[in-house]
Amino acid sequence: MTIAELYLTCFVVGFVLSTLSVLLGGVHLHLHLPFHFHLGDVGHIGHAGAGSNSLPAVNLGTVTAFLAWFGGVGFLLTRHSSIFALAALLIAIMAGFVGATVVFLMVTRLLLRYEAPMDPADYEMVGVLGRVSARLRPGGTGELIFSRQGSRCSIAARSDDGSEIDKDVEVVVTRYERGIAYVRRWDELAASAGVDAGDMHS
Repeated sequence: MTIAELYLTCFVVGFVLSTLSVLLGGVHLHLHLPFHFHLGDVGHIGHAGAGSNSLPAVNLGTVTAFLAWFGGVGFLLTRHSSIFALAALLIAIMAGFVGATVVFLMVTRLLLRYEAPMDPADYEMVGVLGRVSARLRPGGTGELIFSRQGSRCSIAARSDDGSEIDKDVEVVVTRYERGIAYVRRWDELAASAGVDAGDMHS
C-alpha cells in the first residue's frame, strides 16, 4: 500500500464512520477498534460517567474527524503537491487535529450547553396529580392525563381500591406498577388529610 492509498483509506474510514454516527445517533453499535466506542457517541453526552454531562476529548466524533481530515489533506498533498513526504505528514496530522477540535467544540458548545442531568425525582409517578381522561371501571383500566415538565402526558390507570372513577375526576397516583398508575380521588385524599381540595389549585 502506497502512502497515498493509506491517506485515502483513512479519509474513507473517517468519513463513513462520521456519517454513520450522525445517521445512527440513537443506535448503540459497539466498535472494537484500538478504542472501544459506541457508534453514535458523537451525539450522546455523558459517557464519561453516570449523570455526567462531560464529553471526553477522545470520542468517536473526534477520532473519525481526525481520520477524515488527516486522510483527505494527506491524500491531496501527496497527489497534487511536490512537498516532502514528512512535511505532508506533519501538515496532515495538524489538519486532523484541527478537524477533531472543530467537532469537539461544536458538540460541547452547541449541544452540551443544552444538556441537563436527569433527575430520577422528575420521573417519579407516586404523588402525581392528574385527571382521568377515560373512565376507570371497577377493576378495569382507563387513562390518566397529567402534566410533566410543561408537557401533557398520558398513562394507563386503575383505581387503587377497585372502585369506579368517572372521567375528568382529579386523582393522585398512590403506586405505580408495570406501567400502570394506581390512583385515588384527590378530594378523598385531601379530606382524609384535612386539606381543602381547592388549596391544590390556589
